[in-house]
Order: sequence, then C-alpha cells, then structure tokens
Amino acid sequence: MVAQPIKFYQTGSFAVGNRLLPPEQRSVQAAPDRANALTCGHRACQGCGEALGARYVVDAALRASGRQLIAVNATGCLEVFSTPYPETAWQLPWMHSLFANAPAVATGVAAALRAQGRTDVRVLGQGGDGGTVDIGFACLSGMFERNDDVLYVCYDNEAYMNTGVQRSGATPPAARTATTQAVGPEPGNVFGQGKNVPLIAMAHEIPYVATATVAELRDLEAKVEYAMSLQGARYLHVLVPCPLGWGSSSADTIRLARLAKESGLFPVFEAERGVITGVSKIRRRVPVDDYLRLQGRYAHLFGAEPRPDVVARLQGCADRNIQRFGLLDDEMEESGEVRQ
Repeated sequence: MVAQPIKFYQTGSFAVGNRLLPPEQRSVQAAPDRANALTCGHRACQGCGEALGARYVVDAALRASGRQLIAVNATGCLEVFSTPYPETAWQLPWMHSLFANAPAVATGVAAALRAQGRTDVRVLGQGGDGGTVDIGFACLSGMFERNDDVLYVCYDNEAYMNTGVQRSGATPPAARTATTQAVGPEPGNVFGQGKNVPLIAMAHEIPYVATATVAELRDLEAKVEYAMSLQGARYLHVLVPCPLGWGSSSADTIRLARLAKESGLFPVFEAERGVITGVSKIRRRVPVDDYLRLQGRYAHLFGAEPRPDVVARLQGCADRNIQRFGLLDDEMEESGEVRQ
C-alpha cells in the first residue's frame, strides 16, 4: 500500500500545517536548529508584533548568511525591551546606536569589514518607525544614496510606543495617539501628513525594497533571504502591530497584520532599482471596518457619535492602494468582491 501525504490547513488562515511539509519547504521558525536570535529573557509586551518581526527577520538573515551577521539597532522599543542593562536577549553580535544614526553606524560597520577584507560577514540595521521614518531619516537616505552594503529593516508599529505612544511620521490618518487626541472636527491624526518610506527608498533606486507583515511568515522570510543574496543598500519595511499602542488584544496581533494587508491599507510588494517586481495579492478583500474596529485607537470612529465620513476616507485610502499597486486579481476586481 502506497502512503499518501496528508496536509491539514488552518481554517481561515490560508496556512498549511508546517510539520507536515517536507523539511526543505518548512519555514526557518519551524527548523529545530534555528538561531533563535531573540531568545527568552526580553521584556516585550504580550503579543508584541515587533518582537515577532525581529525574531523572524534576524533568524532568516542568520540562516541566509551562514550565521555571519552583525546587527546594529537604533534606540527604541526593540532595543529597550531586549537589552535591559546589563542583560541581553540577543544571540548574535549586536550593537546599540543612537535613535538617529543606526543606518550610519551600520554603514561604518560594513566599511570596517570591507577594510579588513571580510566579505563573509553581512550587516543588518534595524529600528522602529520613529528611528527610521523620522529621527534617523537623513542617515537612512544617505545610506541609500551611497548604496552601502547594509540591509536595513524598519519594524513599523506606527507610533513612538517606547516613550508613550506619540505620533510618528508613520502614524496613519485618524489614529488616536498621545499627541493626536480624538477631539475636534478632525479627530486623531490628520490626513495627508507623514511619509511613505518604501516609496522614498524606491526613488533612490537601490537594489531592493520590500514591505511585509508578521502575518505572512513565509513571505517575510523569503524577502529577507533574497535581500541577503544581494549587495548594496536594501530596505525592508515590516508592519508589526502593537497591542499597547493600538489598544488591541494581544491575541489579535497576527489577525490585525493580516487585515491591514487584506483591506489594502498596507500594500505588500517588492521592488528592484525603483521598479516594482512583485505584489502580494489580496486573497479575500475585507472592508477597512474589519481592521479598524479591533483597535482602541480608532474607537472614536464607532462610539456614541460615529464618524462614517472618516471611515469612508480611510476606505478611500485603501482603495487607492489597491488601484495603485494592483492588489486584486482580475476576477476579483471585475466582480468588485468585498466580504461584508
């Protein structure tokens, strides 16, 4: 009797049972010999998307580089919860930089390795949206312009979570933060502010730019692995929901990351030399309401005095992303399919 392999799928998750796949098809996180770069002992909040994203990214980068990797970390949540002096939860050579200069420090590390003739060791820079989109933006742009041999990863939780949930240049419109209160005719963060760093990185025409979420592990790992196969400046922007700052359940971190992508609010794509080369299509389109209602930072849009006009504007932002990046399959686009 010939045995037939059986695969079990999680209902509604589009994920196949990882242990039932051949070893070569399993994720880095499923491998018993994974680096476990961010190990126990850190002090991240329960359900922290940034802790998940950092572990996924660094483990994948370590495997792709043969564990010859040095990480440079900007000040921020990731640095604070992972290295409370004199302890550390990192299991690789790791350096803490200032809030503003992680890309410059990573550039210096890469230059020092080059001066020593070391071509086997790769450099990873990482930081949150505050240290990337705002405070460290000039150094990041300089790294792109010089085409320094660094993979820089932004873990985007859309605010300055470490210092009290203040607005950053990555905070989305209408979101409540400590500095964008839900008051007045335009409650929450105003529309039209901030910056889209993946598109800015593309404008520098660097070798590789990509976005990803912690909800799609295989996509994230594949992008890290591909980025590590390239030389020069590379940029990866990862959406990492924050239960504390977003006012969401710690159990909903992955769900929220998936809804951000499936609603069109966070387009997932990759580009090389300024040209988009791949887009992660929406599998089951959902209205932005499904994403917004799970978060306390948008509670003012659905309370005693709801703001359907603001929700409609956010839906418009998602629709524009869908059109701009071609996030729908042709059949879904023609039918106008949206799950209600």
